[in-house]
Amino acid sequence: MSEKLPQLRIISYICTMKQLVSGKITVAGIGPGSTADITPAVLVALKEADAVVGYKYYFQFVSSIVGPGCQCIDTGMRRERERAEQAFIMAEEGKRVVVISSGDAGIYGMAPLVWQMKVERRSNVEVEVLPGISAFQKAAALLGAPIGHDFCVISLSDLMTPWDVIERRIRAAAEADFVTAIYNPRSHERYWQLHRLKELMLASRSADTPVGYVRQAGRDDEHTCVTTLGCFNPDDIDMFTVVIVGNSQTFIDAGQMITPRGYMNKGENTQLLPGQQIMMQSFRTIEGELQHPDIPLGHKWALLHAIHTTADFEMEHLLKTDPGAVETLFGKVKDGTLNTIVTDVTMVTSGIRKGALQRLGIEAKCYLNDPRVAEMAHQEGITRTQAGIRLAVDEHPDALFAFGNAPTALMELCHLIRRGKARPAGIIAAPVGFVHVKESKHMIKPFAGIPKIIVEGRKGGSNLAATLCNAILTFDDAAELKPGRDL
Repeated sequence: MSEKLPQLRIISYICTMKQLVSGKITVAGIGPGSTADITPAVLVALKEADAVVGYKYYFQFVSSIVGPGCQCIDTGMRRERERAEQAFIMAEEGKRVVVISSGDAGIYGMAPLVWQMKVERRSNVEVEVLPGISAFQKAAALLGAPIGHDFCVISLSDLMTPWDVIERRIRAAAEADFVTAIYNPRSHERYWQLHRLKELMLASRSADTPVGYVRQAGRDDEHTCVTTLGCFNPDDIDMFTVVIVGNSQTFIDAGQMITPRGYMNKGENTQLLPGQQIMMQSFRTIEGELQHPDIPLGHKWALLHAIHTTADFEMEHLLKTDPGAVETLFGKVKDGTLNTIVTDVTMVTSGIRKGALQRLGIEAKCYLNDPRVAEMAHQEGITRTQAGIRLAVDEHPDALFAFGNAPTALMELCHLIRRGKARPAGIIAAPVGFVHVKESKHMIKPFAGIPKIIVEGRKGGSNLAATLCNAILTFDDAAELKPGRDL
C-alpha cells in the first residue's frame, strides 16, 4: 500500500497542474455579417484570443480583428463536433480559445454543443458565452419593427428535427398568432418546406398578413422585401434569407413592417376604454381562428360580431350575407336614406348600441308594446309580433327590419313585401327556435333586390340580431378591425 502512495500523489499532482493550466473557451456570436454589428465584448475576446475556431465562411468577417499571433482553425459545414473538440484540446493546454458562430451563438449556434461537450468530457475548462446580434434581429431592424410583440423563431432544417415536429411548431405558432421568424427556410434539396409553411400559415392567418424577408442581412449584397402572406413566393428565398411572418396586428406603412406593442391600432392617439380594448383583442383572436379568413370585409365584420356574441364558430357556416349587404346598408345610413330600424322584440332594440344610434341619427323601434298591437292580434287571430310588423310597415315601410325571435314576424314581412306594402332597406333574419324558423329564412331569399343578412337553420336570437345591426352601424371601423367605439 505504501508503495502506491507516491504514484497516487503523482497522478493527483498531474491532475492539479492540468486544472491550473486549463485555458478558457469563449463562444461568441459575431452577428449577421457586418463588423459594425459585432459587440464590443466579442471584439475584445477576438483580439485577445490565442486561437479562433469556426466554420470557414465566417472567418472573412473576423480576419481583420484577430491578433497577429492568433491561430485560426476553420472547417467546413457539419463539422461542429470536430470544432468543439479542437477547442477543448487547445483550451486544456492553457490557451484562450474563441469559438465563433454567426448571429447569436446560443441560437442555432455552437453554445449548446460546447456546454454539452464540457459535461461529456468532465472538463475543467472555463466556458463563457458572449451574445451576438441574431440574424432575425438584424432582419427585423431592416424591415421596420415587426417583432414588437410576442414572437418565435422556427428552423425549417429537418437534419436533426423530424419534419412532423417542425410542422406541429408551425401550426402552434400560426394558431397562437405569434410573429414568426424563419431560419433555414430553403435549400437546393429542401425546396417544398417553405411552401408547406405558407399553406399552414394561411389556414390560420389572413392572406393580407404582412411578410418581410432579408437576404444577406448586414452584408454587401443585402436585399429586403415586404409583401403579404398571400403574395409571398417561397421560390424567391434561399438559405441566406431570413423570413418574418407578422401577426394579426402587424401592418405595412411606407414599405415597413410594424407590429404594435399590445393591441392598440396604428395612429391611435386616444386612450381606449377597457371594454373596447377587450373587444378589440377578442376580434383579433376570432379572426386568427377563422377557417376561411380571406373573405369580403363586410361579411367578415358581420361574422366577427356574430361569433363574438355567441362564441360559436359554427357561425362561419351559418351566417350568410348578400354580396355587399353590410356595405350597402352602411351607405344608406351615411347618406340619410336609412334612419329607422324596426325589430320584432324589445330585446333586439335593447341590444343596439345607443351611442351608435345617437351618433348616426337612427331610431330603433319595436311595436310589440304598442297598445294597438294587442287589439289587432285579437281581431285578426295573429301573433302580437305579426301585428307589430304590420303596424311598423304602415309607418316605416323602408326601414331596416331585424328579427331575433319570432319567425311569424319575419313571415309576415315577406307577405307584405309580396303585396307591395313593404320596401325594406334591408333585412336581418335571425329568429331562433323549432317551428317555422328555417322556413321563414328561406322565404326571404327570393327578394334579390333587398340586402339580407341571414343566420341559417334553427340558430339565432335577439343578441345576434342586435349585434348584426351594430356591425352595420360601425362598418367604418371594419378596415382597422376596431370594434366597440360606442360601448
